[in-house]
Amino acid sequence: MSVNTPRWVRDAVFYQIFPDRFASSARVPKPGPLEPCDEPPTRHGFKGGDLLGIAEHLGDLAELGVTALYLTPIFASASNHRYHTDDYERVDPLLGGDDALRELIDACHSRGMRVVLDGVFNHSGRGFLPFHHILENGLGSPYLGWFYLDMQRLRDGRPLNAYPTTGDHDEVRRVAAAEGLPAGMASERVLGYRGWWDLPALPKLRVDDPIARAYLLGIAERWIRLGADGWRLDVPEEIEAGYWREFRTRVRAANPEAYIVGEIWRVKPEWLSGDTFDALMDYPLAEALVGYAGGSHIDWSVVHEQDQYRDTVRAMDGAEFGAELERLLSAYDPDVTAVQLNLLGSHDTSRFVTMCGGDVASYRLATVVQMTLPGAPCIYYGDEVGMLGRGDPGSRGAFPWERSRWDSELRAFVRGAIALRRDHAVLRHGEFRLLGSSGPAMAYLRSDESDALVVALNPGEDAVSLSLDLPELAGRRADLVHPDGWPAPPSDSVGVVDGRLAVRLAARSASVVRLVAESG
Repeated sequence: MSVNTPRWVRDAVFYQIFPDRFASSARVPKPGPLEPCDEPPTRHGFKGGDLLGIAEHLGDLAELGVTALYLTPIFASASNHRYHTDDYERVDPLLGGDDALRELIDACHSRGMRVVLDGVFNHSGRGFLPFHHILENGLGSPYLGWFYLDMQRLRDGRPLNAYPTTGDHDEVRRVAAAEGLPAGMASERVLGYRGWWDLPALPKLRVDDPIARAYLLGIAERWIRLGADGWRLDVPEEIEAGYWREFRTRVRAANPEAYIVGEIWRVKPEWLSGDTFDALMDYPLAEALVGYAGGSHIDWSVVHEQDQYRDTVRAMDGAEFGAELERLLSAYDPDVTAVQLNLLGSHDTSRFVTMCGGDVASYRLATVVQMTLPGAPCIYYGDEVGMLGRGDPGSRGAFPWERSRWDSELRAFVRGAIALRRDHAVLRHGEFRLLGSSGPAMAYLRSDESDALVVALNPGEDAVSLSLDLPELAGRRADLVHPDGWPAPPSDSVGVVDGRLAVRLAARSASVVRLVAESG
């Protein structure tokens, strides 16, 4: 099957926002006291961010260079992260409701920005009306087919146990361990219904039920028709591929340029053959960048406390990182690679700088790579101003709008890296070629018929010199590219010697070199 990915994503720079934690607008009334923004985040506290707050700060994001937003879930929910959906048809009132989303989408589109929503179609929250209907009516509910239920329990007149005690939780774990049950089956046995990964707050949806399936597909289409530019899909591997083929057909009928990206943490070409998703969240790239850019600064205690990273992040030298880049960039059709969501961190990981022991240079190096590879870069809100935090809830803090709390030099660097990508189309559309390595240092080329840029990196603690064989040098000179906000490298750090490009890199630094025709 041919691959058809949206063209606009190749040129996009995404910014991921956790809406409750970004910005609050005085135009969205709050029903009561909120958790103070300057206190550490908690699992259940609400900081009060909303969609109008985002709309009121679009100027800051545009100035940074952002061209697309990815919002974590915004639909009505009793959780601050809103992955426990109570109402798929209504934007959470705490976020400003449907009118606030309309205003945000219109404001973004007027600036040429896109908006991608987060879709949670594998499970709902306990407050979802069809599930609540079963809690209230048992066998009399017409929604029985929407969930995985112990029907004999209901026939015996025993209600579902949606709010289990500590002892009930222990029993779920005991049954799962004793009987080796697949995830979710133990809660069905003990509580009367299947919770996603045995979590009672997340009733697993039966997308094979024709009525439930039609409802969820209608939701996907509805919000695209309202103006959303795509969906990021939560845990899509938990749902069979046939559902996603129907999903794609419905969504693309509503908007042929809609972006569909799946939260899948490993290289999985079978999901990107053209009939389900356009791209995946590229966590393997993020893992490689922690291992390479972090160098000797990696805080392994932070890395290893994350289940997803415990066995996948490893320290890499230049040659190993180059080999990993080649593996990742060749794993998919080039039109898929061009729209992969290239992130350094998300709400599901510790902050990148925190994983790198607080070393900001690690983040700068990783950002250079992120902005110079094929794919769509995605900045996790606040990383650009130096926010820190271990995993959930620590990495979900409130954005510090007091600019005195920003790392302004880091933000200027990120802004410069985005501008570099914007100003050189070859970084978005050109070919990739590995050039060479020496110890911790490595370099690669992005090139097309009219332009060529060399990206050289050194995460090591000592200066390194690279000598790179480049036939493209014929008839060209080598000029350092120095975006605004980047420290100026010495003018003699690049040169051409015997037809080879010589690049001298200071410790913990990167250089970008443009090969310019002598007549240019």
